[in-house]
Formats: sequence, C-alpha cells, structure tokens
Amino acid sequence: MVYRKQIMSDKTLWDSCLHYFENTLPPQQFNSWIKPLAFEIKGNQITLTAPNSFTLKLVQERFLPEISKRAESFLSVVPNFELLIGKRSGSSPLPKPRAVETEIVQPLPLTKTQKNQNKLNPLLSFDNFVTGKANQLAHSAAIQVAESPGTIYNPLFIYGGVGLGKTHLIQSIGNHIKHENPQAKICYVHATNYISDVVRAFQTKKFDEFKQFYNSLDLLLIDDIQFIADKPGTQQEFFYTLNFLIDGHKQVVITCDTFPKEISGMTPRLTSRFSSGLTVAIEPPGVEMRVAILLQKAALSNNPITEDVAFFIAKHVRSNIRELEGALKRIDAFSRFHKRSISVELAKEALKDLLASQNKQVSIENIQKTVADFYRIKVTDLLSKKRARIIARPRQIAMCLARELTQLSLPEIGAAFGDRDHTTVMYACKTIESLRTQDAVLNNDFSLLNQTLRN
Repeated sequence: MVYRKQIMSDKTLWDSCLHYFENTLPPQQFNSWIKPLAFEIKGNQITLTAPNSFTLKLVQERFLPEISKRAESFLSVVPNFELLIGKRSGSSPLPKPRAVETEIVQPLPLTKTQKNQNKLNPLLSFDNFVTGKANQLAHSAAIQVAESPGTIYNPLFIYGGVGLGKTHLIQSIGNHIKHENPQAKICYVHATNYISDVVRAFQTKKFDEFKQFYNSLDLLLIDDIQFIADKPGTQQEFFYTLNFLIDGHKQVVITCDTFPKEISGMTPRLTSRFSSGLTVAIEPPGVEMRVAILLQKAALSNNPITEDVAFFIAKHVRSNIRELEGALKRIDAFSRFHKRSISVELAKEALKDLLASQNKQVSIENIQKTVADFYRIKVTDLLSKKRARIIARPRQIAMCLARELTQLSLPEIGAAFGDRDHTTVMYACKTIESLRTQDAVLNNDFSLLNQTLRN
C-alpha cells in the first residue's frame, strides 16, 4: 500500500497543524498545549509526545480529532495514534517512561521538622472538604485550578481568618494534582519556612541552588504569605519566583489572613501581582455548615453524634472550624472516659467551662446601646446607611468591640449592623486598630467602652 504522506514530510503535516491551531486558539492555550508536543510519523503510525499527563489528556479530548482529520488528508488510510508522555528532544519523542512516584520536592537543606512540615498531608482532599456558602467560590476555584494548573487563576489567592480551611483547600489542590500527574514537582511550604530558606541561602551563599529549586516547580503552595511582610529581602526573592513560575505557566496558590492590598508591610508590586490572578475569600461558616462539619468529623472518629448534638455545639462555637473540632474532641474524650453515649446533656457537661465563659460575654445589642449612649447618638443611627463621621466612627468602634467581645462571625456582626457585608466589618476592625495607635483620644474611648462592657 502506498501512502500519500510520502509526498509530504512529517514536518509539513505538523507545520500545517501548528498553523491551524496558532490561528484558532488563544496564544496562551497554543503555547501551553500545542507547542510543547513532539510529533513523528512512521508509515501510518503517528506518535504524539506530551510533557505531562494533563497536556496529554487535554490533547486527546480537544485537539486529536482535528489532528487526525488533517493527517487523513496526507494518508490513504486512517492513521493510528500513539500518545506518550516524555520530554521533547528535537523532533523525536522519547519512549514511554515507566511509572514513577510523584516527587514532592523539599526546599534544601531543611531540618527534619521542616521537611515534615513541607510534605502534603494525604488526608486533606476535596472529598472531605465540607462546602457551603462561606467557602463555595474558593472551593470551586480550587477545583478548577487543580484540574487545569497554570492555565487559569494564576496565582490563586485565598484569604480568610484562622481555622477556616485555607490550608485544607490548598493541600487538596496539591493532592489532586499529585494523583493526576505523578511526574509533577510540587512543594507545599509555610511562609515562615520560605523565609528560613532565603536566610539560609544568604548564609551559605547557595542562592543558585535556592532559585533552581523553586524555579523548577510545577506547583507552589505557600501558606500564610502575610508572614513575609516587613521582610524586603524575602519579598524581593518571592517576587522573582512568582514571576518566573507564572510566566512559565506553572501554578502558584497562596493563602493569607487578609485581602492582598490590606497586608501591612508588603510592597505594592507584590500585592499587585497577588491580585493579577483570582482572589477569593473563605468566610466563617454559618450554622448549617458548622453542623455539617461536625457530623462529618464525628463520623470519621467512629463516635458519631446526632443532629441535635451537632446543632447544640454549632450554636455555641461560632468562630472557626478548629474550635469546632476542639469542642468535638473534648466531647468525644468525655464520652469515652465516662463510658457514656453522646447526648446534648453530655455535651453540656463536657463544655461547661466554655458555656460559663460565654455567659459572661456581652450581647451585640448591649454593645450597640452602650456605644450609642457614649457618643450621644441613637442605636438606629448605628444600623442606618448614614456615612457622616459622627455616625460612621462609632459604628466602626461598635463593630470592632463586637468582634472582640462576642463569638459572632463577621457575617453575623455585619447582619446585626443593618445587613452589612462581612468585608465592611473587616475594614472597620482594621481601621479602628490602626487609629488606636495614632489617636490617643479614640484609643482611650475604645478602652473605656471595652472595660465598661466587660464589667
């Protein structure tokens, strides 16, 4: 049998495919998915070699039909395709590599403790991440990043308070990519360990090794980036690393306790780079989500609880997921020690110290009334949309006091002040905290109100 492709070289065929995709795909997709492919023809056998399994899967699903269609115009029969994973070496593909273990690379040199901190926790996955209104957008973005790393939402910046699941979410991304692409170079690192790596590189004069390590990553997960604030040397190195990875279509995921532009002590060029991808918030969980988390955690501990017990705990522990887990563990231990089944009554006994402490806490209504009386305004003014400073400043003080003196979440505080958004409460708290260091009168007023409400 004579093949018409003999008239056309494999280079001519592949050039035709490249020309087509370059003119029909966005430049980023063409450079990410088509350009890295290696192509070879032997008879009616066409071999395509992709650099990783993600690219291979995408090519097979989206681009192979068009490549096959064009190949048929060069051949007298339908071509057979072989899809491989390997590195490009000229125009010849490498043989299919043997299966290898995923490389979760570590910043070197590290102490034994630091090495353990940098490893992914296999128990943290999307499957056991409880979703709700408070984290729905962040969860959706994380899944999209895990399925198509380096192509969308880069960097992905996740922010929120302590114990809300940021670390769980970014480790889920790492574990998903580890499962789907065993050859990926992945590093999960806490910002404090990244700082240590920078310092160590300076001390040992091994900056080339430091840069080589971080620049070689396919996925960088960095937790609590706020810790590099006020450290210009570390910020400079991270800026270079961030640019190198993003420009090379390598995925970066960052967590922080606050919105990028609100990080004090961070250079503008770095906060601007943080915001160049997608920024999503994780908010404190609502009562339904807290109940769902408790039921799941209890089931995993082989000591399940009923919904009424879960609702009881959720009603009294409102701040974050870690405190929910702490309360549940306390109840579980109390149950096992006394050899009693878990009930609402047992939960009350186990958490009696927590409940007694909460009974001493003031209500948000009392805070609003006390602040309004102090500044000689009406409570309705605090709840109104009025923005005059004579109203707005007391409102911010009242919100800040509510955050400090109650167990209410940010959305719940916002709702109590005229259905305001949780970001308004965050801004109010940061504003008052900043003003207290600059305005002696305001600081004295705040301290006096705080002491009055506590007594």
